[in-house]
Amino acid sequence: MPPLPSLPTRAELRALLTLAVPVVVVQVGMMFMGVVDTLMVGHVSAAALAAVALGNLYFFAVAIFGMGVLMGLDPIIAQAVGAHDDAAISRGVQRGMLLAAMLSLPAMVLLWPAGHVFRWLEQPAEVVPLAGTYARLVIPGVLPFLGFAVLRQTLQAMGRMRAIVVTIVAANLLNVLLNWVLVFGHLGAPPLGVAGSSIATTTSRWTMALVLLGLSWPLLRRHLLPILPETLQLKPLGRMLRLGAPIGIQFELEYGAFGLTGILMGRLGTTQMAGHQVALNLASLTYMVPLGVSAAAAVLVGQAVGRGDPQGTRRHARTALMVGAAFMLVTGATFLTIPGTLAGLYTNAPGVLLVAGTLLPLAGIFQVFDGIQVVASGVLRGLGDTRSPMIINIIGFWIVGIPAGLVLCFSMEMGASGLWWGLVLGLAAVAVILLGRVRHRIRARLGRVMIDDHHRQT
Repeated sequence: MPPLPSLPTRAELRALLTLAVPVVVVQVGMMFMGVVDTLMVGHVSAAALAAVALGNLYFFAVAIFGMGVLMGLDPIIAQAVGAHDDAAISRGVQRGMLLAAMLSLPAMVLLWPAGHVFRWLEQPAEVVPLAGTYARLVIPGVLPFLGFAVLRQTLQAMGRMRAIVVTIVAANLLNVLLNWVLVFGHLGAPPLGVAGSSIATTTSRWTMALVLLGLSWPLLRRHLLPILPETLQLKPLGRMLRLGAPIGIQFELEYGAFGLTGILMGRLGTTQMAGHQVALNLASLTYMVPLGVSAAAAVLVGQAVGRGDPQGTRRHARTALMVGAAFMLVTGATFLTIPGTLAGLYTNAPGVLLVAGTLLPLAGIFQVFDGIQVVASGVLRGLGDTRSPMIINIIGFWIVGIPAGLVLCFSMEMGASGLWWGLVLGLAAVAVILLGRVRHRIRARLGRVMIDDHHRQT
């Protein structure tokens, strides 16, 4: 086999960015819906602002597992596309929809007692009833939220992104309008405050699912109908669940690690918590780019595996890792060199500026590791390896990162910086181990992920 080129070719970069850029737009659009909700109710009262923020956090803590499970469609659909296996695409889409419906039920059940959970977590008394109301009113939006995820993963795996981008733009515009009407009581509607924001969000989620289904219907109709008898077979459904569940667990573990860091930061004081949120918000925005590269990598690697192209698999993996790392090196350098200027975009409070200015250089360091680890996870997902990233995340975050942060923060009295050094160490461990896993897997014999008994390969 001829050696791989040291740098990505123009064609490889074009293939990656053609997928990655729309994914980034979609990710930012998904984030922006939550930002709009928060901004709108922030003009009602501080309690309403806190309630929507808390309700959104709880919603995603509950829903993120289902989102992860459905990302198991990446290798199934992408590899089937690469192999020109239309029947496998149809089975994958239909089972994905069935799993979305099944996963919606426990998520809806967990959202109902949100108010009691908030009281148990000792959240402010004036916030708890509002946050509980928000969480209950977004329950009807769980099914379309996960249904949208199935359609999105399927279209991404096919390389068809335009309908997803159009849908996100339309849903954001609708969400702004509905928040304006329902939160403040415009156009003859009663002012509903927090409840209005949750109704706007739920309506927007149904709109997202239905609009994307309508726009993609000419392409997906033959895969959605008729319903295949094998779609309802329990063993293949169980295999899909086992493929996707590690991704869901990985997402919950990562979400939990950052959530616990936020809770611990709150114990240090309001100023530390505010500075932490400023730095984390900036890091989350730049993270959207390697997250898009990761999704593109999963698709391109999966398609290469499906068409039996091991060299193409390696080229796409290398290109994605180089692009993700290069972007995060640039943003990391920015965080290291002008932290005060960046923090000043959010606040002019001296104490908060000091904390954020101290944490942003640390974000600059972990940016690089974070970019590498999320792209490496995407590469492995395209190969059909979902269990390894979960195990590696447990090691990196919960065996290395969190314990190190606790020791540095409280035993060595480094405060907020100690908790963030823990994140740096955890992400570094995850990135290094995942790179080793990618190197091993792309050199091994590659085969498609097969869900059905009569199609399974060893």
